[in-house]
Amino acid sequence: MRYGKTLRMAAAVLLASLGTQAMADVNCGMNTGQAATGAPIIVGGIYGDAAPGDWSSSTDSAAAYFRCVNANGGINGRPIDYRVENDQWNPEAAAQAAALLVNDTPTVAMVGNGSFIEMAVNANTYEQAGIMVMASACAISECFETPNIVSTNEGPLPSNLGAAQYAQEELGAQHIACIGLNIPDNGIWSCQAVQDFMRSRGGDSTAVLINPGAPDVNSALLEAMASGADTILINQPAGIALAILSAAEEQDLRDQYNWIAPTPLYDLSIPAAVGEYWWGHLYVNAELAPLQVNGPDAQNWAAVLDQYGSADDPRDTFGQAGYLSARFFVQAMLEMDPAQLDDRAAVSTAIRGISGYTSDLMCGPYYVGDADFHMPNHAGYMLKVVEGGFEIVRNCYEYDSPYFAPHIALETQLGLR
Repeated sequence: MRYGKTLRMAAAVLLASLGTQAMADVNCGMNTGQAATGAPIIVGGIYGDAAPGDWSSSTDSAAAYFRCVNANGGINGRPIDYRVENDQWNPEAAAQAAALLVNDTPTVAMVGNGSFIEMAVNANTYEQAGIMVMASACAISECFETPNIVSTNEGPLPSNLGAAQYAQEELGAQHIACIGLNIPDNGIWSCQAVQDFMRSRGGDSTAVLINPGAPDVNSALLEAMASGADTILINQPAGIALAILSAAEEQDLRDQYNWIAPTPLYDLSIPAAVGEYWWGHLYVNAELAPLQVNGPDAQNWAAVLDQYGSADDPRDTFGQAGYLSARFFVQAMLEMDPAQLDDRAAVSTAIRGISGYTSDLMCGPYYVGDADFHMPNHAGYMLKVVEGGFEIVRNCYEYDSPYFAPHIALETQLGLR
């Protein structure tokens, strides 16, 4: 999960130092260099922008990629008409956005969605309408355990498992206190998976839950300490996570525990925000390639934003995921019979047929499949917060958990293993 747009300027500086800002060439769809002029293909997207944060970077990057595609031949000469709605983190607004885009508009697919709210509210709507959602910023169970939503980002459950696995294997963790939000399909769901993982390896884990409306970080820390844990997993959005770290610093708890976190703390503003006290002592899981990896697709994403996005579009994890969802969607559409591009059912079938798409931004292949669950991204990186940035301490590794048994079975069925 990502909150706000605090890393925009810092990420832009890093990308400039890596030489991506000067790139003139982009790779988008058919790459014809000619603008698409045919009948538009309507695609939708929903993001959340209000308290607790702005998740629009997913749809921002998807929109930039679609503009690039439209400038380079579109989908067999047809441009993508990308229509985006803000759910304002409001269930009623989320339902209205889906009604507009899915029920009242001949939208063939949803791409780049990013929200806590809309996934829970609209999962049944998408299934009933027979429309597929290629999401990019998922954070709740409905996004991963329903048939019509698939995301390029991992969400809290895999990212927490990746952090827990690293701590168990490299830091000697035996008992992890998972400090999560007291939300059934977010903190409770993902902390339970950590407990199942640790117990499968002879250890243990305790869930410590925080009220998101009135987070009491000091009480959470006391409860974590009382659990007998040797490792504290801060399964929180960045703002609350920083408050927990500040409270721990005030009590000088750094050296008494291992400190780990999922992707929300992979933000280029974090090293300065946590300060010298935490440098070298805080480990963060990254569900997509860290910016310094800078492979061909990472460079293309940055170049697309430079040429077809806005200067303030975030260069962050959700932006990466939005770009990937859009790129994979376009790839699937270009593989379709052009006569079926307006047929929602045919597009949904094509999306379900995606298998073995790859990118240097992801550690493994992207696929969908015809299943009641979708979580193609369950491998990532482990980073250590250091002065001025993040040090990669473990490159791409797959997370080992009982939770992934059905996903591994599906991947085997699709010939991806």
